[in-house]
Amino acid sequence: MIDAAGAAAGSDPSSPLSAVPRTRGALWRRLRKDKAAATGMAIIAVMVLVALFAPLLTALEGQNTTSLHPELVDSASGGTPLGSLGGISASHWLGVEPQTGRDLFARLVYGARISLGVALGATALQVLIGVSVGIAAGLGGRATDALLSRLTDLSLAFPSVLFAIGLMAIVPGSVPRPLILAVVIAVLGWGPTARLARGQTLSLRTRDYVAAAKLSGAAPLRVARREILPGLVTPILTYAALLVPGNMIAEAGLSFLGVGVRPPTPSWGQMLSGGTTWFRPDVMYVLVPGGALFLTLLAFTLLADGIRRVLDPRNTEVAA
Repeated sequence: MIDAAGAAAGSDPSSPLSAVPRTRGALWRRLRKDKAAATGMAIIAVMVLVALFAPLLTALEGQNTTSLHPELVDSASGGTPLGSLGGISASHWLGVEPQTGRDLFARLVYGARISLGVALGATALQVLIGVSVGIAAGLGGRATDALLSRLTDLSLAFPSVLFAIGLMAIVPGSVPRPLILAVVIAVLGWGPTARLARGQTLSLRTRDYVAAAKLSGAAPLRVARREILPGLVTPILTYAALLVPGNMIAEAGLSFLGVGVRPPTPSWGQMLSGGTTWFRPDVMYVLVPGGALFLTLLAFTLLADGIRRVLDPRNTEVAA
C-alpha cells in the first residue's frame, strides 16, 4: 500500500521524485544521450579499467614499478633517460624515470589505482558525512541546527592543508597511506557538502509532501530517507562528481609536498613532484602523469555537468 506521504509526494509536481529519473535505467539512458556526460563516462571507464587491470597491462609490457634500469639513463648528465621522448621503446612504452630508470608506463597505471582510489574513497566518505550532518541540521530543532551549523563553519574555517601536512607527517609507516589520505581529505572536506545538504533540506521541508509525511506520523529518519533524500539526488550527485577531481588534486598536492604516498609506491602527484626538476631535460616525465591527471579531471567535470543537465526536469532535450 501507498501511504499518505508517498501519495502526496507522487502527486505533487514540486516533489523531488518528479525531478529525477524513476529508474537507474532511465538515468543511464539520459546520460548516454548527453554528449558531454557520455564522453566523461567513457574516459572515466577507461581510467578505471586501466587501474583495475594494471597487473595485466604491466605484464604485457614485461615491466614493473620497482625494477631499476641504470643502463637506460645517462649518468653523465645527472640521470636523463637515453633516447628520444624519455627513452620510449618497445620495452618501455612511455619511457623511463630519470635517475632510476624505472618504467614510466608501469608507474602510471599503478599510480591510477592510488589517485583514483583515494579520490573516490574520500568522496564517498565526504558525501556520507556531509549529507548526514546537513539533513540532521535541516530537520532538527533550532538548537540542533545551530550546533551542527557552527560545527560545519568550523570545518570550513579550519586550516585543512596545514593540518593534513602535520598529520600525514606523524602517521606511522605501518598504516596504509592511501587509506589515511582518503580519511584525512574526507574528514577535513565534508563542510561544503553539509552546507549544501542543509540548504536543500530547509527548502524541501516546507513542501506539502513532507508535511503530509509528518502528519501521517512518519519518524524523522523515515522522512529523511523517503522524502528528503530524493530531493538531494540532483545537487549531491552533481557536487560529488565535482568533488572527485578536487580530491584528486588534494592527493596530488599532498604527494607533491612529500607527505602523501611515498616511493616506491607510485601516484600521479608523486610523479609530478619528481618531474618538476626534469621539465627541461625530460618533458615526458611531467607530461605523462600531468596529462593523465588533466584528462581524468576533465572527464569528471564533464560528467558532473551532464548529470546536472539530465536531472534537470526543465531540460526536455534529454528526457527519457
